[in-house]
Amino acid sequence: MASNPGSDTALGTQKSMLSGSPRTKKLPLTEQEIFYMNCRAAYLTIFKSSLENIISKDQLYLALQHAGRNPSQKTINKYWTPQTAKLNFDDFCIILSKEKPTSKAELLKSFKQLDVNDDGSILHSDLHKYLTKRGEKMTQEEVNAVINLADVNANGKFDYIKFCKLYMTTSEQCLKTTLERLEADSKLRRQQFGSHMEGSPERDPSPAPKPSPRIIRKDDQETFLSKGDSSHSLLSTTRKFKTSISFTITMSANSNQDSKLTEPNLKDWQCAQSKGCFFLEEDGEVISHQYKMHVPQRSVLYLTIRPLNLSQIEGKHSPWLSVDTALYILKENEDQAEPQLMCFTELQNREVFGWTGELGPGIYWLIPSTTGCRLKKEIKPVTEEAQLVCRDETGELFLTSEFRSTLSEIFEVIDLDGNGLISLEEYNFFELRTSGEKCDEDAWAVCRENFDTKKNELTRQGFMDLHLMEANDREGDPLDLWVTLHSMGYNKALQLTEACPFVINIYAERCKPRIKAVHMEACSGQLERAICRSVLDRSDAKVMDGYENIIVHTCSYDTWITSIIENKSDDKVIIHINNELSKNCVNNRGLNIFAVEVAPRSTMVCQHVMPLDERQEWIYYCVYSLIS
Repeated sequence: MASNPGSDTALGTQKSMLSGSPRTKKLPLTEQEIFYMNCRAAYLTIFKSSLENIISKDQLYLALQHAGRNPSQKTINKYWTPQTAKLNFDDFCIILSKEKPTSKAELLKSFKQLDVNDDGSILHSDLHKYLTKRGEKMTQEEVNAVINLADVNANGKFDYIKFCKLYMTTSEQCLKTTLERLEADSKLRRQQFGSHMEGSPERDPSPAPKPSPRIIRKDDQETFLSKGDSSHSLLSTTRKFKTSISFTITMSANSNQDSKLTEPNLKDWQCAQSKGCFFLEEDGEVISHQYKMHVPQRSVLYLTIRPLNLSQIEGKHSPWLSVDTALYILKENEDQAEPQLMCFTELQNREVFGWTGELGPGIYWLIPSTTGCRLKKEIKPVTEEAQLVCRDETGELFLTSEFRSTLSEIFEVIDLDGNGLISLEEYNFFELRTSGEKCDEDAWAVCRENFDTKKNELTRQGFMDLHLMEANDREGDPLDLWVTLHSMGYNKALQLTEACPFVINIYAERCKPRIKAVHMEACSGQLERAICRSVLDRSDAKVMDGYENIIVHTCSYDTWITSIIENKSDDKVIIHINNELSKNCVNNRGLNIFAVEVAPRSTMVCQHVMPLDERQEWIYYCVYSLIS
């Protein structure tokens, strides 16, 4: 999960408060550790334990306030929808990472744009119009609450300089109070908080789990965990575990492994191709295009998926090229409610993942997947915002070269069939992603009349002109353009950091395959079941001692490890997961310690793990404990 250390002032306050602790003198806290300490302090102000859930909007609002945020009702509604029943500590951390504290400079800059007299104040009428019509629109009640603040309002004017000072002082004091409470209460400091634990003891970096056997015996585990001042002693004082099991797997450096993906002789094979993209949602969930493939007759097929190498400006960073990709192939059957998992692209050759084998005639679902270990929310916010539009000497608006380059990249991503044109169907995937609405036939006809098209499809130039028109409609205000860019995974510096475009290639020896994008959905549900099925078919399984209905399955592939938890009992269970003793590893949850709730008679993906540095050996060591 992406971390958010907050403002520089808040960060400095937290560091100074901790400067006297023995742990900090040995090893200064990182910004990520400070962020999670902030999360814990705020959560414990409202709840007694991290395993308690937020069950109302009011609780969410209070917890965010104690974390130094000041959320509007719209912000609360974004995370607490009519379908929301509860949020856990991990959800809270994700929300905090998205809702960044506003700095005093940012507040002043925003208000100063409305200060027509440059005297540090804004007319109430102008303030009301700004707060209810622009950006994240406030309700009438929220605006009245601002205007009625006695200390910052007089004679029909709002003193925004005083307000910014009051806002920052209140926010910092709220955060300071929660941190002081946590620091003063040693019992709270020792408590394990959902996905992260405070006060992880320092460990000697030299000892490591032995590379064999693959699964450690229970007596070996207890001996290993009891050595020295390990996290075992800390955890045992704060949480009762009914039983624990552990896995250890040593993986070689990828650079030393021979590739197992071999491309067949494709000289006379027929090919079908489609592009797509993984997108990160605000809550950290991944959504992507999903496809149907038609195979007209039995044939040997070669399927691959890899990150799409977009045309880049020289020196521009391409973080998505290191994101792992996979493709699950499921066959539709009329006599079965669920599609049948046939295979998935587990073999790798550099950035390409593939599969070769024979498939019979029929319709197949192609479900792209990424572990989420490398496609994550940005840790550090971008401070400098790229310029999107400018005016020439005549006052005419034009798109900057950097923005045009970014739009060209987006055009390549949404041109799913790669023909250099955007069809209505392709454009609607883009519209659903950026605005949540489709473009109907009438609107598309207007688009064709006003922008450059070929064969009823939008050209690259037409796509550029469409966005220039959008800028002109807003008189140069780039707000809507930024909404589009953020939806497509770009940050303020126009770097593609929260999306991963990919390309799928299908080769068939005896027939012409067809592929068509049909949905853009969350990578859950059908995909989750497919992943669980693939792991169950080939995993190392370990039954919880004394609880034969609770089974942990761990499966290692060439470049990643997946674990799932199977709960065959009629009751929900809470499993505590500890990865602290793993070496050179990163998991999709972004945290070494967390807890998951497994529903009765269900199977869930617990975590995916990959190496931090593929050039070095990595050791997966994980302890799964059943919480009483």
